[in-house]
Amino acid sequence: MGGLSRIEAAAIERIAVEPMLDQVQAWAVINSGSRNLPGLAHIGALLADAFEALPGDLALLDPAPVDAMRPNGAVEPVAHGRNLRLTVRPDAAVQLLFTGHMDTVYEADHPFQDLSWPEPGVLNGPGVADMKGGIAVLLAALKAVEVSPGAEKLGYEVVINSDEEVGSAGSAVLLAEAAQGKRAALTYEPSALPDGTLAGSRPGSGNFSFLVKGRSAHAGRNPEDGRNAVVAAASLAEQLWSANRGDLAINPAKIDGGGPNNVVPDLAILRVNVRPKNERMMRFWKEALEEALTNVTIRHEVTIDMHGGFGRPPKPVNPEAEELFRLVARCGADLGQSISWRPSGGVCDGNNIAACGVPVVDTMGVRGGAIHSRDEYLIVDSLAERAALSALTILRLASGALA
Repeated sequence: MGGLSRIEAAAIERIAVEPMLDQVQAWAVINSGSRNLPGLAHIGALLADAFEALPGDLALLDPAPVDAMRPNGAVEPVAHGRNLRLTVRPDAAVQLLFTGHMDTVYEADHPFQDLSWPEPGVLNGPGVADMKGGIAVLLAALKAVEVSPGAEKLGYEVVINSDEEVGSAGSAVLLAEAAQGKRAALTYEPSALPDGTLAGSRPGSGNFSFLVKGRSAHAGRNPEDGRNAVVAAASLAEQLWSANRGDLAINPAKIDGGGPNNVVPDLAILRVNVRPKNERMMRFWKEALEEALTNVTIRHEVTIDMHGGFGRPPKPVNPEAEELFRLVARCGADLGQSISWRPSGGVCDGNNIAACGVPVVDTMGVRGGAIHSRDEYLIVDSLAERAALSALTILRLASGALA
């Protein structure tokens, strides 16, 4: 390691005593799927206890109200877990934001619940990389910073939400509030590649449900009197699919509806995910959608109600974000870590933070891979590596590196 001040080197040394691996193992065996409210309450309480080691005001906050369209077309509330928020020195000159998520993609009854060691130094388990490992990295880095001289110059907020894996609908307002007035943000998703590469630009993401209402009729006696909602939904899916472009990914994912074979179905719901890479493609999608809705309603004589929208705006790498990436890369170089970044097709809370005008690096978490699968793994050495990278980045941000 080269280029470290005495204070920076001391902070990095302190990270070695942090029990990050023990924390990951304890947290990962608690199922905290996004819809598992008891599991989220359990992990939320443990995380609150762990983050009590830091100064400031800590709270577990209720989510904002969220609703969703059910398979029968009814729009009903959807429950989410509480979100952890820690506020430290809000009047300090430099204000930063750190975010993570406690939820995973593994439902309460998912068979992937246990830890294993497929090889030395590699831990397999639910959420070990995405992102209970990242939360441990963040906590270790902040604890090292807090005992460093000059910590009083730094103020920050930590938000660990409970619904990132399902779009952060219940925590989006909290994230936007926490982003206000922040000089920069770091989010603890796992690295984009196992070698530690960071995710740079990201597309936006929107989820839409289209309720198609037709007219029932007997499929044999008078089918001409019916208006087939399933056929209309399929037609809408085809037209939206045809609007795909290089910078716009449209995925008609599911059609709910239909009934007995001898009945013309009068109701169907089309579910669609949309990922535009830029604002121009956001506008193109809206135009394509309006045209498709008009065509289908006229041709099939149905009505269509839409529910949903864009929860993640596109996240380009603007000059301010590039400056933050370069700072992280310089910190990596001083630690003997090679840091680069590249575009990613995935989305995360970094999209929401960037939309607030705050530069963000959103893959400061562990090295690992196969996330969202039973093969998810964490490279254990990366816990100390990435905690050191975060601590050094935070110290330099506190000293005015982006001023």
